[in-house]
Amino acid sequence: MLEQDRIIKINIEEEMKSSYIDYSMSVIVSRALPDVRDGFKPVHRRILFGMMGLGNTSDKPYKKSARVVGEVLGKYHPHGDSSVYGALVRMAQPWAMRYMLVDGQGNYGSVDGDSAAAMRYTECRLQKIGEEMMQDLDKETVDMQTNFDDSLLEPTVMPTRIPNLLVNGASGIAVGMATNMPTHNLSEVIDACIAYIDNNDIDIEALMTYVKAPDFPTGGYIYGMSGVREAYLTGRGRVVMRAKAEIETTSTHDKIIVTEIPYGVNKAELIKSIADLANEKRIEGISNANDESDREGMRIVIDVKRDANASVVLNKLYKMTLLQTSFGVNNVALVHGRPRLLNLKELIKYFVEHRHDVVIRRTQYDLRKAKERAHILEGLIIASDNIDEVIKIIRAAKTPNDAISGLMERFELTEIQSRAIVEMRLRQLTGLMQDQLHAEYEEIQKQIAYLEEILVNDELCRKVIKDELIEIKDKYGDERRSEIVYSSEEFNPEDFYADDEMIITISHMGYIKRTPLSEFRAQNRGGVGSKGTETRDEDFVEHIYPATMHNTMMFFTQKGKCYWLKVYEIPEGTKNSKGRAIQNLLNIDSDDAVNAYLRVKNLNDQDFINSHYVLFCTKNGVIKKTLLEQYSRPRQNGVNAITIREDDRVIEVRMTNGNNEIIIANRNGRAIRFHENAVRVMGRTATGVRGMTLDEDGQDEVVGMICIKDPEAETIMVVSEQGYGKRSDIEDYRKTNRGGKGVKTMNITDKTGKLVTIKSVTDENDLMIINKSGITIRLKVADVRIMGRATQGVRLINLEKRNDEIGSVCKVTSETEEDIITEEDENISETPQNEVNNENEE
Repeated sequence: MLEQDRIIKINIEEEMKSSYIDYSMSVIVSRALPDVRDGFKPVHRRILFGMMGLGNTSDKPYKKSARVVGEVLGKYHPHGDSSVYGALVRMAQPWAMRYMLVDGQGNYGSVDGDSAAAMRYTECRLQKIGEEMMQDLDKETVDMQTNFDDSLLEPTVMPTRIPNLLVNGASGIAVGMATNMPTHNLSEVIDACIAYIDNNDIDIEALMTYVKAPDFPTGGYIYGMSGVREAYLTGRGRVVMRAKAEIETTSTHDKIIVTEIPYGVNKAELIKSIADLANEKRIEGISNANDESDREGMRIVIDVKRDANASVVLNKLYKMTLLQTSFGVNNVALVHGRPRLLNLKELIKYFVEHRHDVVIRRTQYDLRKAKERAHILEGLIIASDNIDEVIKIIRAAKTPNDAISGLMERFELTEIQSRAIVEMRLRQLTGLMQDQLHAEYEEIQKQIAYLEEILVNDELCRKVIKDELIEIKDKYGDERRSEIVYSSEEFNPEDFYADDEMIITISHMGYIKRTPLSEFRAQNRGGVGSKGTETRDEDFVEHIYPATMHNTMMFFTQKGKCYWLKVYEIPEGTKNSKGRAIQNLLNIDSDDAVNAYLRVKNLNDQDFINSHYVLFCTKNGVIKKTLLEQYSRPRQNGVNAITIREDDRVIEVRMTNGNNEIIIANRNGRAIRFHENAVRVMGRTATGVRGMTLDEDGQDEVVGMICIKDPEAETIMVVSEQGYGKRSDIEDYRKTNRGGKGVKTMNITDKTGKLVTIKSVTDENDLMIINKSGITIRLKVADVRIMGRATQGVRLINLEKRNDEIGSVCKVTSETEEDIITEEDENISETPQNEVNNENEE
């Protein structure tokens, strides 16, 4: 034959397609994906089978790993030795397998990512639970196949008594598909299997009452159940894993102690990443991170700086490191040789069906053997009953075959029975042994009846499966390691910020910042003050607002728009810094400015937002009341909060409960008092009604509005431009109808200047005053005596040294040695879940 005649021309595209399909199917079926019945890939199955063949069981001495690897390579698995040894090592690692199948001795690596020692150094043997995987393998319970060179037989699947695929999970990348299955608790899975055996129609939701969530060998938390539920229902999902950490408080600083980490996380790399984040200042507040793990268990110690909040640091670590990560569930396994995506019920179903097949095949084998033994016993009993004649026939025979033929002819025995009689030992001729033959025969008959009943009675077969599962649970079941946290797995931004008290300042030119309240300290009345906010030329602090980091700040502009920000979204600055332009935080028009705010703790509380109101007051004395619910849906671009006339602007916004008294004060020193019931509830975009009539001098305007809840405990504080102020009893202000001109609240003179603000205060309050040049003073309200309504008051701050005017006034309190913020007009909420600030700190 010529050389060219041996060349076959084919289409390369078709050949590549055919060859690649063959290759991919080989990888899928023979290498990368586990069988749904025993949960093994071929390499794991061959390792365990090879170890059993070597007699390398749990009750025997360890053997060198190299010997096991050689056995597997030479007989069953013609691939690289590293793949076999790697699979062997993984089955012996307690942080990788929920239930180890191999008992390793020597260096098998560590959770720090250290690799195992070479196979010539390490030793191994089967774990007891690993032997359960091959229980009854010698009873023809599974199909066998020839090995790669057709010289030996190996099992196509293990007759496992353990639901290994669910219990130990699996991972692998095939061609065009992959699998990634988490580990589970053996006791929970067996309970679910028993529930399925009792009721094949049980739904997945019911099975999830038994198999609650994955149970990882490294412990930690399963954080949130939505991904777990999706994985069990569909076969795909995302399980969030979180490290188990506690905050330990010492006399000098706090420590974060991590005792369990998520499954699959390298501890050494985790600690390095924490140190890197701390060094790069991406996480503030960490001074050191050490690994103090020992034989007693894992212990990662993260030292928190004295001035840092350990809870906030821990939440940032969860967000930015592998202290919290996710396990992507993809339940792909081989079902009858084909890859399938399986839900929880299907995984349990196929295991139970496999156990049913194993029990049936084992029973058939045992029944066959029992019948064979019974057949022999029948012959032995006949021989023992006719022992003299049997001996005579055997002695007369020239050969064993003649003896067998003689017995068959005389007693109508089979060849098997006759051969057993010929091979019988003399000691079996004793009377005792004859009794034992009869007893054994009776026992065999009972066994045969029981085995036959299993084959015809499916209920009994199911009971056998259940009893064996319960036995496994009793022997190997243990407590769950991964604790379940039934909450959302998504981070709340508030988790990264301590709920500290803050002072929010907004300058006349629109710069905003938040500053810890602890930076401000009280001074005596009449003091000069300390240097406060640094502002640009001709700029000054116009608004100072008390709040806490987790509050929602509702900003109201002079044109009547409402915006929302969490306090932690406002940039932090020192007492001397100028802050950041508010236009960069809120989408405010260039000709608009924030004039008022509300602090609300929870805008999602329907009971609260439907029982409280937002009360507006404008420069021209217009007042409007709207249900808070109308402002409970934040939008980035804001919403119209009130319709403002062209020559007017919003100056005050209050939160009320519908039963407050209102006092409005104007620039010329007059105030009006009326009940809020006089103001009807209006829609969000309404204009409002007349609240106070102003003087017609063209210079008068409203400077403030307060809501009175407890007239007996509160007094009225007014402050003028030149630093004069006083307190008066609320009862000095008679109640009138809304819309009037009111009564005199301060004697306005050239020395006092026009009225700047009006506040409701108690003796426990402090007053923080900031002038237009940025000087801040804090004084105790109790130091300001109560005077008549029409007096001019006393000097609160000395402005003559600076030729200045008052810019802003804020009410705070010091209930302890630390400065604690107070609501401007007391907390009107009836529940601690809905703390609000009632006043706009002007």
